Amino acid sequence: MKEKFSRFSNPRSSWAALLPMAIIVIVGYLGTVLWTLKISVSSSRTFPTNDFIGLAQYLRLFNNDRWLLSLQNLAIYGVLFIIAAMLIGFLLAVFIDQKVKGEGLLRTIFLYPYAMSFVATGLVWQWMLNPEAGIQQAVRNAGFPDFRFDWIVDQDMAIYTIVIATVWQASGLVMALMLSGLRGIDEEIWMAARIDGIPIWRVYVSIILPMLSSAVGTAFVLLSTAVIKLFDSVVAMTQGGPGIASEVPTKFIMDHLFGRANIALASAGSIVMLITVLSLVAPYLYARNHAIRKTDA
Repeated sequence: MKEKFSRFSNPRSSWAALLPMAIIVIVGYLGTVLWTLKISVSSSRTFPTNDFIGLAQYLRLFNNDRWLLSLQNLAIYGVLFIIAAMLIGFLLAVFIDQKVKGEGLLRTIFLYPYAMSFVATGLVWQWMLNPEAGIQQAVRNAGFPDFRFDWIVDQDMAIYTIVIATVWQASGLVMALMLSGLRGIDEEIWMAARIDGIPIWRVYVSIILPMLSSAVGTAFVLLSTAVIKLFDSVVAMTQGGPGIASEVPTKFIMDHLFGRANIALASAGSIVMLITVLSLVAPYLYARNHAIRKTDA
């Protein structure tokens, strides 16, 4: 038994087991990133070329009104989506943490939307927000003929309909993360708060939330990456419209990659989004590793 254990604990065996994954990461990820970077500094159109034109594609990208609008939409969407999903998810977790009846069923109901495809979610919400067949028409049929809820066809409001749909889908994930953190809170903290007469809301704000920093950080990173990757819901709900009112960077990139045969401009947009993701994830990973080292010390 001892010999068998020592055989499996051989460092060479561990490295051999990790080798296939390392090859996939190096070739499949880093390789494609470097290739995309190379294409982004070329004049490639339908097919890649080996010429070098410097940062010309990036200059074209940031002189493109459609790209700038997509960044503006992404900023609006990202702020509202993250705040709303974090707040609703936390409130749902607090609600379930009260040991309510049917807790298992409620957890399933709240988490189920996250298990659905983004395309399916977008199509369902597209139907619900359709002025001729959805919520607006249902309320009008109920006796309120002047009721209006036509955001999905309003250029100024279309991006907010995507926020509504995706918050509905993502709040369950935040709830699950927050609930796992709340279940790890020592009951003595609650007892001490009751004895001292501290208001419940103050306990959550001043004590509980700081203790949930790990869960909050994880939820923030997951939601932030979901913001950067936003594509399926937009295509399913609005196709980037009306016009280009709900355009987002990923749709801009896919349209230029496959629809407009401009792979260099699409690659430049991809590199910009990659840098954005790294700028969000890197500080979190640094802070987390610093906290772990501080704890170990």
